[in-house]
This record gives sequence, structure tokens and C-alpha cells, in this order.
Amino acid sequence: MTNASSGAPVSRRAAPQANTAARQGEGTPVSRRRTIVATTIGNALEFFDFTVYGFLALVIGKVFFPTFNSYGQLLLTVASFGVGFVMRPLGGIVIGAYADRAGRKKAMTLTIFLMALGCATIAFTPAYAQIGVAAPLLIVLARLIQGFSAGGEVGASTTLLVEHATPANRGYMASWQFASQGLGILLGALVVGVLTAALSPQAMESWGWRVPFLIGMLIAPVGMYIRRHLEESLEITEVPLHAPPRRSSLAEVCSQHGKVVLAATLSVIGGTAAAYVVTFYMPTYAIRELGLPPPVALFGAALTGLLSFGLAPFVGRWSDRVGRKRLIVWSRVALSLMIYPGFLWLNASPTPAVLLIVVGLLSATLVIQTVPGITMLPEMFPKRVRASGMSLVYSVGVALFGGFSPLISAWLVNATGNKLAPAWYLLVVSLVSMLGLLWMKDFTGKDIDAASAHEPAGKDLHAADARQAA
Repeated sequence: MTNASSGAPVSRRAAPQANTAARQGEGTPVSRRRTIVATTIGNALEFFDFTVYGFLALVIGKVFFPTFNSYGQLLLTVASFGVGFVMRPLGGIVIGAYADRAGRKKAMTLTIFLMALGCATIAFTPAYAQIGVAAPLLIVLARLIQGFSAGGEVGASTTLLVEHATPANRGYMASWQFASQGLGILLGALVVGVLTAALSPQAMESWGWRVPFLIGMLIAPVGMYIRRHLEESLEITEVPLHAPPRRSSLAEVCSQHGKVVLAATLSVIGGTAAAYVVTFYMPTYAIRELGLPPPVALFGAALTGLLSFGLAPFVGRWSDRVGRKRLIVWSRVALSLMIYPGFLWLNASPTPAVLLIVVGLLSATLVIQTVPGITMLPEMFPKRVRASGMSLVYSVGVALFGGFSPLISAWLVNATGNKLAPAWYLLVVSLVSMLGLLWMKDFTGKDIDAASAHEPAGKDLHAADARQAA
């Protein structure tokens, strides 16, 4: 392929910049609404598939780990749930780099396909009684595929939303990424809750647990159709065929933005640890440790999803007005003050009403800190490596302290004999993660694509000195 004016050979390569209209916020309200709807539905389907496994932990443990006692089954099941998070950093790196090179839409289509593949593998894997040890190995493989997909989905979709926003509404646009996670969790909890209430324990163990994964396979055709209508926010340009290869986005993120990566990862772990304990471990905790019936515990998880979906857009607009850091700091302080009394009250009075109140209060504080937090992550990186940086930070933070939080919590309860141990774990992680905010810049209302927006502070000072001397 040659350039018509110069005759120089050219090739297709993603330019290291966002689409001009998207960058300047010139998209129409209609196009922004279309982007929100398409991203939300597709992302909700992905998180339905990824999270429904956590709500079926007790049943899956009996089907695939029958040779262990009930505690061993629980640990192995939540561990296999956490295994999906091991692949999230790799998925974030690979798919994030692909999104920065080939476009956000193509990356998001790839994640849809991979998530559906993992879901199908779980749905059709025979039980341990039929094929022995191959059964849990296939489950682990499916979770690895799903984790790889989820690692790239969050970065690509959040970046797309941010790049279709104006400086004045980036928090609102990015909030729909978290809202869609809540919608997926809500749907997953409701489906599992209805099945648990409608089917006998025998039917649930025999075939009922497979139904949510069969439903989740619809993600492939539905999600791909929806995402075909997304408007790409990365401009693809033609460059000379023999031009020097572009430096890998991972190398650029780590070498030029290493301090940002460390600070942002540290800030992420507090919110993700709390989110996965409240959303995924609490249902198991309520059933196993407190003796509550499974449907009540699952409806508690559904409440978390409902609050996340309903409150996120309002919190996004709030963060656009008052700033991201302020909301994160005060909501984490509130969460730290509420964690221990919440667990204490729940253990003293393990009733459905108390469970819903505790889960509801903790979930509301989680929304207030997570929405501005997830908005800040893509804001921290320049456009040429934005999806890679966002994906790396989020997936590493979630992998370290998110996916394995249910496992750590279950282990702590058994090792210490203290049913309040998860509260202490969350309190420590939440307070430590506050340190990361000290080194993060708040871009609320600012142009994140300005030439000097992501320069190190020293470079900004030197540039200012040079302009003053001139």
C-alpha cells in the first residue's frame, strides 16, 4: 500500500492518540448515550459470566471437589474463583496493548469471545464423579480464560468511556463501567437466588448450577452485535511501512510512568478487597458461619449489585463537581469506621434484615470510593498508553487483593477461630491503600490530553523556567 501523494509505502498502525472528536468532547449527547448503552450491556454480560461462579461456590465445591470435607471444598472453590484473577494482569497487559494499537472496539470484541468460551467450558464440564481429576482441571482452565478476558475488558471499556467524555463529565461517563459491573452482579445473584429457591439441593447439584453458565453463553452473539455499533475513540492512521517500530506500551508505561503505576495500584487494592469480600464472600460467610438460608444471602449480594448500578452515575456526577480524591478519602474513612461494627452486629444478630442493612451500608460507601477511583486510573496515563496503563494497574490490584480476598477471609476465620477476622483484614488493607492517593494527581475538570498533562513534575518545572527565561 502506498501514499497517494508521496508514493511511500505505508501500513496500518494505530496512532498514539485518541480520536479528535472524542478527545475534545465534541460527540453529540446521542452518540455518548449510545456509547454508554453499548458498553454497559456488554460489560454487564461479561461480569455476569465472571462473577456467577462466586455465588455457586458451595454447590461447585460438592460437584468438583467431593473427596474433601466441607471446609476443603470451600477453600478449593474460592481458590479456583481466585485463580481467574491470576490471569487478569496478563490479560490486562496483552489486551490493553492491543486496545492501544488496534482500537478499543476490537479489544472489547475479543474479550466478549473469550469470556463466552470460558463460560461454555464450565457449563459443559462433566462432574468429578464422571471424569475424575480432569473435571476440576477444566474448571481452573475456564477460570483462567475468563480472568484473561476480564483483565482486558475493564481497561478497554473504561478508556473508551473516558475518551468519549468532556473534562466536565468524565466521572459520569466512567461511572457506567462500574454501574455495569453492578448490573452483572445483580443479574447473577438474582438468577442463582431464584434457582436455589426453586430447585431442591439434589437438582441444584445435578444440573441447576449449570443454568447460569448456559445463560451466560449468550454473551457472544448479543455482546458482539451490540459492540458493532460502538464509535471507536482511537484514531487509526497510515504510517510509512519502514518507520521504526513503536515501543511496546508496557515498556513505556513501566519506564516512564512507574511511580504512577505503583501509587495507583496501591490505591486500588483497598477498594477491590472490600468489594470482593462484601459482594462474594459475605453470601458464603452468611450461609456457612451464620446459618442464614442461601436465598437470603444471595439477595444480599443482589442488593450490592443494585446499589452499584443505581448509585454509580450520581456518584460520577458528584465527583465531577467536588473532585475525585475528596470522595475517595472520606468514603474510605467511613468504610474503615463501619467495617468492624458491621461484622460485630451481624454476628450478634444474624438475621436477614441485619445482613441487608450491613451489606447496603458497606456497598454504598464502596460505590462512593470506587467510581472516582476507576475514573482516576485512565486519567493518570497519556492517550497512547491509556488502555495499557489502566488495565495493568486495575488488574494487578484486583489480582493481589480482590480475587483472593474471599480465600483469605475464609482462611482467617478457620485459622483464628474468630468470625470477625475478615473485618480486621479489610480495615488494614483499606488504611494501607490510602497511601497511594498521596502520589496520585487529581485531573478533575482538566484536559487529560494536554501536551504537558502527564509530564513528570520536574519536567513541568524545567519547561516553566525555560518559558520564563525566553
